[in-house]
Order: sequence, then C-alpha cells, then structure tokens
Amino acid sequence: MPRCRYLPECSAVPHLSICQAAERRASAVDERRSGSARIRRKRGKEPRQIQSPAEPETDERCRRSVSLASFSPAAESSVQRPEGPPPPPTTPDMMLTLVHLLGLLVCGCQAALQVSISLNKVELSVGESKFFICTAIGEPVRLEWYNPQGERILPSKRMALHTETSRSRLIIYNAIIEDAGIYRCQAVDGVGHTVEASVVLEIYQRLTFRDVQSPQEFRHGETAEVVCDVISSPVPVVVWYYQDKEITEEHHSRLQVLPNNNLQIHQVTKADEGVYRCEASVEARGEIDFVDIAVVVNVPPVLSVFQQSFNATADYQESVTFTCMTSGSPDPQVSWHRKGQQLEPSEQYIIIRLDGGRSMLTVRNIRQADGGSYTCKATNKAGSQEREVFLKVFVQPHITQLKNVTAVEGSAAMISCVAEGEPLPDISWRRAGDGQTFVDGDKSRDGRFEVRGRHGKSVLTISGVKLLDLGRFDCEALSRIGGHQKSMFLDIEYTPKFLNNHTIHYSWEGNPVNISCDVMSNPPATMLWRRERLTISAEGTANTRVHSASGKSVLEVTPMSDRDFGRYNCTARNNIGVRYQEFILAQADVPSNPYSVRLSAVSQRLVTVTFMKPDSHGGVPISYYLVQYKEAGSQEWRDVRSHSIQTTVVLTGLEPNTTYEVRVAAVNGKGQGEFSHKENFQTIPIREPSPPAVHGQRGMGKAYRLGLVKQDDGGMPIVEYIVKYKTDKEEQWMTKLVPGANDFAMLQPLQWNTRYEVEITARNVKGLSEPTFYQFFMPQKPDITESLFSGLGLGAVVGLCLGALLLLLVLVDISCFFLRRCGLLMCITRTLCSKKTATSGKGKEIEEGKAAYLKLPLKEENGKESLKPDTIEIKVHGDNSIHTKVDDSKE
Repeated sequence: MPRCRYLPECSAVPHLSICQAAERRASAVDERRSGSARIRRKRGKEPRQIQSPAEPETDERCRRSVSLASFSPAAESSVQRPEGPPPPPTTPDMMLTLVHLLGLLVCGCQAALQVSISLNKVELSVGESKFFICTAIGEPVRLEWYNPQGERILPSKRMALHTETSRSRLIIYNAIIEDAGIYRCQAVDGVGHTVEASVVLEIYQRLTFRDVQSPQEFRHGETAEVVCDVISSPVPVVVWYYQDKEITEEHHSRLQVLPNNNLQIHQVTKADEGVYRCEASVEARGEIDFVDIAVVVNVPPVLSVFQQSFNATADYQESVTFTCMTSGSPDPQVSWHRKGQQLEPSEQYIIIRLDGGRSMLTVRNIRQADGGSYTCKATNKAGSQEREVFLKVFVQPHITQLKNVTAVEGSAAMISCVAEGEPLPDISWRRAGDGQTFVDGDKSRDGRFEVRGRHGKSVLTISGVKLLDLGRFDCEALSRIGGHQKSMFLDIEYTPKFLNNHTIHYSWEGNPVNISCDVMSNPPATMLWRRERLTISAEGTANTRVHSASGKSVLEVTPMSDRDFGRYNCTARNNIGVRYQEFILAQADVPSNPYSVRLSAVSQRLVTVTFMKPDSHGGVPISYYLVQYKEAGSQEWRDVRSHSIQTTVVLTGLEPNTTYEVRVAAVNGKGQGEFSHKENFQTIPIREPSPPAVHGQRGMGKAYRLGLVKQDDGGMPIVEYIVKYKTDKEEQWMTKLVPGANDFAMLQPLQWNTRYEVEITARNVKGLSEPTFYQFFMPQKPDITESLFSGLGLGAVVGLCLGALLLLLVLVDISCFFLRRCGLLMCITRTLCSKKTATSGKGKEIEEGKAAYLKLPLKEENGKESLKPDTIEIKVHGDNSIHTKVDDSKE
C-alpha cells in the first residue's frame, strides 16, 4: 500500500485531508490489484511467488504527507497484475490523482528521492533477451539491482549493467527459466535513505522440438519408437498424423502414442514407411507447431543363388561365373569371400554389380587350386546374410599321344591313342569314312578291326589293310566332366592301279591321237612308254611325244604309215610294286551309212527328215550328218548339215506340189561315209489358207483390238484379212480389210453397252479361208474422271492440273486483250508493232490464209487516241513481217 510521509516543512493542518484522500486512493488501487490476482488464480495461471519489497522507513522529521512516489508507476509495479492490458482509468481515479498533485503543490515540501522502472511486468520466452531501465529522481548516491533471490546483481556474460548518476540499465541475455521473479532497483541518497522499484519477469518455454531426427530408421519386424521430443510451458498436447489422418488406437491397432509423446509402431513393416507428423500445441497461448518425421524401415538382406555347384576344368583358360541375387532395404552391399578373405577385383577375379541386386563373380583362367567354396555376403543396416557356392575343378581329358600311321595294303596297322585326365577317361575310336565306332573290346564282323585298351591307352589294330580303310580316324577320350577328341590319318601305300579301261584308239595317217595312261598309286609311280620292247623317251621321236602330269602320262602319236599302228605299253612303278597296261592304236575308217530314213510333216514349203545312226562310226566319233535333196529328174543335190550329231533335219524353201529325193551320210574325222538309200516325197499343192486364230482385247475408248494369229497359209503368204463385224441387233455387216502382215485389227468407233459379232477370213492368192467367228461385248460408258485419271499416277494428275491452269491463264489473257486492251498478249503486240512498223514495206507478198488481223485503237503517250475514230488494221504474216493500214470502214 502506498504510504504518506510527514515532512517537518509541512505545517498546514488542513492539508491532512489531502493525504487522507491519497491514502484512500492507494487503498482503492490495492483492492483492484488483489481482485485481479484472485481472478488470475481462478484461471490456473498463478505466477511465481514474488517477494514483497521492504517497507520504507518513516521519516520522523516530516509530518504525514503524501509522497509523490506513492502514486508513481514504479510503485505500482511492485504489485502483481493480471495478464492482459491494464484497465482504463476511471473518472474518480483521475480526480483523486489531481487532488493528490494539488496537495503536493500546496504543501510546498522539498522534492523527495524517487525510483521508477521502465516496465512493471514482462513476459519473456526462454532464449530471448530483454533490458530494463531504472530512473531515480532526486540525488541518489548509488543505484543497485537485486535478483529474485535478493542478491545484488553483478555484471556477468548473461546479465549486464550500465549505471549512470540517476539511471541504470539491466540487460538479461538468453533468458532461462531460473531467471523468472521480481527484480528490484534500489536507490540510496546521501543521508542513507533507500527507495526502490521492482519489475516482475515471467519466463515461459515456447514450443521447441529438441533434436528431432528425420529420417528415423528401424529394422523390419521390430517395435519402432518414433521419437518426437518437444518441450514448452505449460506441457504441450501432442497429436500424431499419418497420411493426413490423426493416429488413434481405434483405427491403428499397431500404432500407439506413448506418455513421452513418442509414437510406437508394433512389428513395423515396409508398408509403414512414410512421413509422420508430430504436432504440438499449447492451448493457453494458442501456440502450435509441428515437425515431419520420415520413417524408414530397413529390411534385412535376402540372398539367393541360381546355382550352388559348378564344375570347371583346370589349366584350359576356362572361366566360371557365380551369380547371387539380393534384396533388402536399403540395397545391400554385396561382397565375395574365399577362405575368410574378401575378394577384390583383379585379372583373375572380375566382380560385376548390376541393377536389381544382382552380383556376379567371374573366376578366370581356372586352376586346380581354385576349387572350393566361395561366399556371397549381402550387408545393409538391417543385417547381413551369406550363401556359399562350390566350384569343383576337374582335369578335363586330354589326348597326349596320337600319330598318323602309314601301312601297306594287305598288311596290319596298329594305331595307338594315349589320354590323361581326372577321372581317367574312356577312349573310343571312330572311322570318319562311314562313321563306324569302336570301343574297348570291340571287334568288327570281318575280324579286321579290334580295340584293346588299358590305363588311358587304347590300340586299334587293323588286319589286312584295304584301300577303303584309307582316311581319318578319330580318337575320343570321354569322362563324366567332358571329353577331348583328336584325329589321325591312316595312309595306305599300294602298287599302281590303272584307272582307264579305254585301251583301243583309232586314227589315220597324219592324224595325231592321244593315248592316256591314268594311274593311281601311293607313293606316286613313275611311268614309261614302250613300243615293241623299245622305251619311248620323254623327248619322243619324229611322230611321238610324251606329256606327263601327276598320276597321268599321255602319249601323242601321229601315224605316218602302217608301221605306226599297233601295240603300245604303259609301265607304272613305285617302291611297292610295278604294273603294266597295253594300248592298241588301230586304223580308223569312215562311218557306215545311216538307215531308216523317214519323212514327216510334209507341207508346201518344208519337210522333216529323221534317220537312225550308222552301226559303225569307223573308230572316230561322228562329227555331223549330211542330208542331200533334189527335185526328181534333177542332177543337182542340195546339202544340209545336221546340228551336231542330231538325227533330225528340217528342209525348208521347197516348192509346192513338187517331188524330191533325199539321202543321208555320216561324217567323222576320217571322212564321209556312204549315203543311205534314197527316199522320195512330194510337197503339198498350194491351197486356201486355214482360218486364223483370234483373241480380243479392249482398246482405248470406243475401240476394240482383235489379235490375229496366222495358222497354215496354204503355201502362199496371206494377202489380207477380211474382218466383218456388226451388232447383234443389226443385219448389215461393216467390213474392214487388214494387211496380211499385220497381227491385229482395231475396230472403232463402237457403241457402248453393245454386243458385237465378228467374222474374220484370211485370203491368199489361192482364195479365202473358212471364216473364224468371234463375239465381244462393249461395256457401259465409263465415268469421265475415272477414264481420265484411273490409269494416271500422281505426277500425271498434277501435270494435267497445271496444264489446265496454264490454259485458263491464257484464256484470261486473251479476254483481257480483246476486252480491256491489256495483258501479256497486248504487250507482245505492242512490242512487235514498235519493231516491225519501220520495215513493214520491205516484206514479202501476203500469203493467203497466213495473216492474222488485229484491230485496236492506237493511243499516244498521253493516253489520247491519235486516230479517232479510225483504227489500224495489223496483219501478222507467216514471215513475221507486219503491215498496217488505216481501216476506213467507219467512214
């Protein structure tokens, strides 16, 4: 309660009533403050207990008077007020204050020491900073601040003091909860009097999320607790949301909000991943805030391998690839291990990681030491998993010994094949010629082939080797892990064998002949020619020469006399043996005569002659046949050669109704043989031609095309075709003559949608053929557009359109020329007029029918007609000369 002081200087007794009024005013203020405090306690916002300031001592020197400090705002600040703005002053309060001030003025006392603080109550959130100014009126000796614990405040890092003579500023940095309470500013004057003012500092904790992590990760299947650490004063209300829906136990049986405001998820799964919202609010202050927390569920790795066991062969630069598939969240890291050591990429180990969790380990250049287990390990935040794969390394079968073998025909051959491997392979044989196979213990039906094997070695024995055994034999070593195959060649040596059985050759004096001696042998044979036990040298003699080639020797003999005909001997020799072959050179003769001469297909101009080959060709192949024919009674034979050695010859250019004789002889290198017996035949007389064959085809528009195929012309050329045609409804025939050399007749114009009958007759000099009858039908008249454009392509249609456009432009230009006296034609006319007028008198005479007459008015440069009302007639001639004259027709 404010106090009134009694000052010695105040002697007026009536002034006591003013002091009493001031006391009543102060009592009324106290009552209002206490009522506000009771209301605030009812609302649940009771502030911290504030230590009351010490009562100032009563100065005995003064009479009881009203001190100005009693009604200052600083004095009222020592009393707690309810939150919110202060109530507005009422009219009685203002009147009391005026009376109090008037009393002080009337009292005329000396000014007393007074203290005030700029603020009387402050609410501050944790972490904020604030300063307070304490002002003293009078003559203070010192100004000091006291904290809520009653201790004098000394400058520090969080509290700073700036004090002057009558002014002091207290600064509080980064306020904490413990800083709340009543702060007092105390002033002391020179005589030791103390006056103080106080300020109430209320500190509250704002909504604060402390170290909330996002994302928060959990292991699949465990109970997850999503941490949301939020503080405030008073304690906040926390609500959780997921997918914009509030999390309640009714709708989310596995989700529960714990007392510590954290969210618990029982047996969390990948489906629980997402963003969760933690929302905190303080209803008293209307404060609300939230934080989004990403929940990540880590799934332990799941690892699988496509194949657990692999086989490989050592020392053959082979490679094996192991593959394992992983899944999990986050994507696991895959590593490969062998014998407890992690494998790193190198020339031998190639590690490839692909999308989709696939990892491949390739072991290159496999050796036997690479066999064993390999481990694929997948690791992520949720755990790890391992799988083993096994590599079995074997030594693949390998044939180490197999050689080509040479045997003599009729002897025995032994072929050996040696192979190694782990396990020891089985050896088999195969003859490439016929595909026949032999295994250990086998023996062929004829007993010539037998196989014996032991400890990786197999021997194929062939008894009585024959030439058909010549060729490739395959040795194959097989085991359960693979096989190896090699081939060898069995070469057979044998005595020479003659390949040609043609031992008789024909020739005649002066005609060279080649006698060929063809030999097959192994090793190759040397060949010699002998004649009556005399060796013919390779250089030859006057009428013999020797030509040698691989496996062949040719003796060229040119007989000069009968002595050169006879026996010749060919000797072939190698280290296996010797063989002989005898050849006979006989004198050739001309062929015998052909026989069975027959005549067929006799017509007016030609005949076909057929005959049989002669029984003997004379030892020399027939070159051709000679056919001779002549008219009966004539002595002159005409010769016709056959084509090669064909036994059919066609004679042409014969005369009709004529008798001929025919004979045939064969010709070879020796010469012409005897003729066959004569055969007679007579050609057919000239007659009328046969009816022509007709085929039709529709032409363009109203035309129809008849194709004419000549049959038998009767021995004379067709002079013409007589084509008569009419509609099926008419009686009168229309006739068209077509030259005999033509092969078609065009009928036009015809009527649409009409059937026509046609009669075609061929004529030669002898007469007319029988008529050939033909009918055709003309279709309906086609659509103009279809007929024009159906057979045209796009380019042709565009060309026609452009042509039509150009024609239209020409027509427009001509119209402009005659109607408007303008246009391109007008320009050309004026140009011609200007160039040709001066020389028009020197032109030639006008030719009838070649002049064009154009009448137009001439105008001067100013546009006026120079010859009114006359016009000038311009004649354009064929020689491009122009003559003009005045037209007087209007006069």
